[in-house]
Formats: sequence, C-alpha cells, structure tokens
Amino acid sequence: MPGIDECLLEAMRLPGARGAALVDWTSGLALGTVGESPGGDHETTAAEAAELARLAAEHGAFASAEDPGGERPPVEDLIVSNRDSYHLLRFVDTSFDSSVFLHLWLTRTEGNLALARIRLGEMAERLVLG
Repeated sequence: MPGIDECLLEAMRLPGARGAALVDWTSGLALGTVGESPGGDHETTAAEAAELARLAAEHGAFASAEDPGGERPPVEDLIVSNRDSYHLLRFVDTSFDSSVFLHLWLTRTEGNLALARIRLGEMAERLVLG
C-alpha cells in the first residue's frame, strides 16, 4: 500500500509521463508533486486543476445513476487533451472526505492514455493517505 511519494513515483514510470501531483480539490493545494509542471509552477497547476475537478465533483449533472448525491465524487476521472499533451485527473476515494485527486501530465506522442487511465485507477485504489 503505497503512500503519496511512492504513488507519484509509480505514475512517473508510465510512458510519456512529464509530471504528477496529488491535489486537494477543495483547497487547490498540492499534497505532493514530482516531475515537471505545465507552466513551471506546481502550485499554480494544482490550483487550476482543482478548479476543473471542483466543477465536475460538485455538479449533479455528472452523478452516477447508481450513486446520485452520494458521498463520493460523481466522476472517476477527467481527461483534458490539448495539441501536445494529456491531463488525467483521477479522483481518490478516501476514508475521510474523498476530496483529493491524482493529476498526471502525459506527452501526447509518447503517452498511452488508455494505459495511464487504468494504472492511475489502480494507484488510486492502493493509495494510503493519513
């Protein structure tokens, strides 16, 4: 059961990984970072990614039919693509308030989005916070 640092280092071993972070989407704070950051500033990237995560997590339009209004965020992950990279945000279920997500930044030419999504989901399940 890996902690934050081990989880982020594992994420960086994925093909095309440029940077990874664990972010609290309620505050926008990075709880851990590794690698590069878009724009060169991990804290700014964490705050901006948290805005996107908050939109998805707090709006009922994205709620699961199986868990409407549930305690967990209504989405599992978000994928944002641009011309040269992908950003994958994976929500992490926790024993407290489930307000964190893993953010993985991948190059488009070397990254494998499907593999990254599967592996990030596995990492989120094993991640130990506390």
